[in-house]
Amino acid sequence: MKQKKAMSLLAGVALALSAAGAAAQTKWDMPTPYTDGTFHTQNVRQFVDELKKATGGQLDVTVHSNASLIKAPDILRAVQTGQVNAGEILLSAFENEDPMFGADGIPFLATGFDNAWKLYQAQKPFLEKRMLARGVRVLYSVPWPGQAIFTKAPLKSIDDLKGVKFRSYSPGTARIAELLGAVPTTVQAAEVPQAFATNLVTAMITSSATGVASKAWEFSKVYYDTNAFHPRNAVIVNERAFQRLPEAVRGEALKAAAAAEKRGWEMARQNQASGMKTLADNGMSVVQPDAGMNAAFTRVGDAMLGEWLKKAGADGEAMVKAYR
Repeated sequence: MKQKKAMSLLAGVALALSAAGAAAQTKWDMPTPYTDGTFHTQNVRQFVDELKKATGGQLDVTVHSNASLIKAPDILRAVQTGQVNAGEILLSAFENEDPMFGADGIPFLATGFDNAWKLYQAQKPFLEKRMLARGVRVLYSVPWPGQAIFTKAPLKSIDDLKGVKFRSYSPGTARIAELLGAVPTTVQAAEVPQAFATNLVTAMITSSATGVASKAWEFSKVYYDTNAFHPRNAVIVNERAFQRLPEAVRGEALKAAAAAEKRGWEMARQNQASGMKTLADNGMSVVQPDAGMNAAFTRVGDAMLGEWLKKAGADGEAMVKAYR
């Protein structure tokens, strides 16, 4: 009898160890479009490291940076279908699929980090509902520094952008280019230096962070500090995969995500200041737009807000009302 009890106890211990081992072997792949030098990627790597530590290794996420596993336009679909269990996306890049994804890409609606945070809080319930309908959970969302215009040569006026090949990375930035009279040309972040080197594009609107990561001083000369808007990245997971995790692991994931979001917003603020300094230190002219440029940019913003509201419908109206 004692021997049977002992064997039963050992079997129970072995089963428990087996279950723990199985949990420890839960591994996810996580593609992100950005280089390892980008603060978003650095924040993601810290997030997955903290998650692995907090769960005792039960969840091990491998980050694949610089679009090395899946290209930026395909990451949302890959997470939705379970091709990968997690990923990082630029929300506004998917505005054509749902206008609400592009709310943070409307220029001059929410300038500066404080307004960008308020806009995020207004957008959040609509965003989360739409993502969950796709089987995707938003873990956290972090902005880029304010978007600015980079050019190879100084602009005498905003009219100098007419006919210029203008790098776009989302439907919203493509529309900005069109309204400025430029020619929108889709180029992913990892391909920016080559695109400028071959004159595929000669101007772009992006953050100081991308400018530093791509060493913009090697291919452009002027940075116009428009601070037009703060597009946000979102770290997302497949909801089915998330629900398959043990409850304790899910809890730790949400805690790590909350910490990553708070840290990421502060990193964005610091990155904007340091990025502009780095650009200037490397010989770029950091220029404040003149009154004529600001007036043109305001007209672009007003036009794009009106267009967006027509597409977004009642939810869009409700979101803007909540923000304002």
